[in-house]
Amino acid sequence: MLRRAFAKVPSGVVMASVTMAVVMSAVAAPASKALAFSPGEGSFVPGDLLVSTGQWQQDAAITAGTTQLPPNCGSSSYPDAPCATAVTGGSYPYVFDNDEVDSSFGVSQPIVIDEITPTGTPVDSVTVPNSTQSGITSSSDQMVTSFSSKSELALNQSTDGSYITFMGYNAPVGSLDVSNSGTPGDIDSTNIDSANPTYRVVAEMDQYGNFAFTETNAYSGNNGRAAILDPSTNTLFTAGNAGNGSNPEPQAVVEGVGSQILAPAGAPEASQSPGQPTPLGNFNITQLGDTADKSAKDDNFRGLTAYDGVLYLSKGSGSNGVDTVYFVDTTGTACPSGGVGLPASGATLPVAGSFTSPTYTANGTDPELTPTNMCILKGFPTTLAKNAPKTGTAGAFYYPFGIWFANSTTMYVADEGSGDATYSSTTGGSLGEYTIAAGQANAGLQKWSFNGTEWVLDYVLQNGLNLGQPYGVTGYPSGPNTYTVGSTTTTVGEQWDPATDGLRNLTGQVNGNGTVTIWAATSTVSGGGDQGADPNALMSITDTLADTTASQASGESFSTVMAPTYGQVIRGVAFAPTTAPDPNLPEAPWLPILPISAAVVGTGVFFWHRRLRYRHAA
Repeated sequence: MLRRAFAKVPSGVVMASVTMAVVMSAVAAPASKALAFSPGEGSFVPGDLLVSTGQWQQDAAITAGTTQLPPNCGSSSYPDAPCATAVTGGSYPYVFDNDEVDSSFGVSQPIVIDEITPTGTPVDSVTVPNSTQSGITSSSDQMVTSFSSKSELALNQSTDGSYITFMGYNAPVGSLDVSNSGTPGDIDSTNIDSANPTYRVVAEMDQYGNFAFTETNAYSGNNGRAAILDPSTNTLFTAGNAGNGSNPEPQAVVEGVGSQILAPAGAPEASQSPGQPTPLGNFNITQLGDTADKSAKDDNFRGLTAYDGVLYLSKGSGSNGVDTVYFVDTTGTACPSGGVGLPASGATLPVAGSFTSPTYTANGTDPELTPTNMCILKGFPTTLAKNAPKTGTAGAFYYPFGIWFANSTTMYVADEGSGDATYSSTTGGSLGEYTIAAGQANAGLQKWSFNGTEWVLDYVLQNGLNLGQPYGVTGYPSGPNTYTVGSTTTTVGEQWDPATDGLRNLTGQVNGNGTVTIWAATSTVSGGGDQGADPNALMSITDTLADTTASQASGESFSTVMAPTYGQVIRGVAFAPTTAPDPNLPEAPWLPILPISAAVVGTGVFFWHRRLRYRHAA
């Protein structure tokens, strides 16, 4: 197997080990692994969870009434990116009201990987190298997240459990609009975001907190969302979206969308020169007999998991395609006509360098990849997103995100909800209620079982999530969200306080007592300028594996593991590398019980956790 070049964690990174003081040095990119910890003394603790977070640490360089958005707007290189004047300054969270005039708006910020016990007790924190740290220059290995991009930073263990992978950008902290920028090798002149072209990056992290980075030209105009490494074949699988311009989409966008396959770079970022993206899976709604739409958006994937030699992906946003669960057919036998199927027995994961990828076909006004090699997992929805209602009874509509298999016949799917922020001050509690979010039947944690023929939805777990019920966060604004330009005041939203809308990324483990415990990051709705910037939570629930009906699970309820915190967004969760899940994990009462509607930030372990590695922006 090719050796990956790992970089030491740089100075300025807070890693308050519970066992020893850690000596850190400036970023280097040696030919072999350079350990930031001493083996056996500073590694992640087996059985602990890792949680990816975006941390607001640097205000954006924006002056209300002066700064023109997006960056480089008005350039002849981007004729579809006219200038708009910023309506608010660069301070959090008000800065995100600039989304009103710049639909691609975002601000890059540092990524912090928190190590916690399964109960939520803080253990350690690792900051991904970024430009705010001493010793980091423009040529150093580094990666950031777009703070408000809610679909980013899924954490996945490698297929052998030895690494954690996730995705971001090679950009300085404080960069504007990177999540919709083009990539250096695949620039779309119709992109409405004229920000500097930026490579998307896959990060690999080992058990000692060392990083290796692989740049890619994929996901031009949008974001990479998840990655999985197969160390046995030195292959990376990724999921995301591409395109932020007109239709028909250029070849670079079509080839760089959806699921991708690539090999780890094995070199520092400054030495990398990524080529064209290599598509992995491809689905088109014409497989279902429907008329083609914006084909690249059929592959607008969010969740990614690998199970038993098969890659599964979810789509849960956008007006094109089908919001559902898919799988990649590497055998050529599992996706019959009709676009719905089941994975073939004995399927194996593809290998970078030898996999035959779908190729670009111009096809007039509907450029596409051919052939199709994905289909919808049998039993999951096949309704087109543009035809599906936002509310209704279970089975009416879905917004799937994270996927986790308890076994070959039991799957848990996180549903993030519709994102509809319709608000009423006269219903709900003292902070009112987001009425559409409160009435969703499918949002939360879905349990699916395979009956030998197809997958069937058993029930949806929602108790304790308090869908649609606003919660206060210490230091965060409350009440109507408005901004004023001259003599005109504009209302962005009726309530700053966010509420849970559903769940996004998740992980789980099967316990020795016949139960499973699931951890998942919440999605939110609010009247903030960008719901992706809302402080959210990490929740947990324990479910009886054998249960198949809602009545059997009626006593189960979510509890809060990490509470919503000012200046922090929670994105992904996974077990620490080299972790073997504990079969003796206690049941839910062993978790700290804190209903999200009553979450109070600034006390107890959550205050210590935030203080440890977070500095308020000036």
